Amino acid sequence: MFGIPKTQAVTITPAAARQIARLMAKGNTQGLRIGVKKGGCAGMEYTMEYVTRINPHDEVVETDGARVMIAPMAQMFLFGTEIDYEVSLLEAGFKFRNPNVSDACGCGESIKFHEALGKPS
Repeated sequence: MFGIPKTQAVTITPAAARQIARLMAKGNTQGLRIGVKKGGCAGMEYTMEYVTRINPHDEVVETDGARVMIAPMAQMFLFGTEIDYEVSLLEAGFKFRNPNVSDACGCGESIKFHEALGKPS
């Protein structure tokens, strides 16, 4: 929808692909749908949910057995994002490296997008 022809909307690192594929197989799902919503101290938050059905309007990215769907209203906010999965001594989770983010809160749970992108409804 907002992409560049022959360019994936997001990239998925090998670590994230392994984790997504593992969770897809465990939960018998079609993939991980990501989006954005209003919330958090910086104004916006990422959303993630495993889904059993692909929305025909989703942008679908597949890498190494992992499938990520981008919700239609989030596509312009997520274009160019790298999705990674990191494990540390204290936590494990998905990390988004998004070039469209201008600021983030101290806890890292919410983000603010560049003004030119506007706000999703």
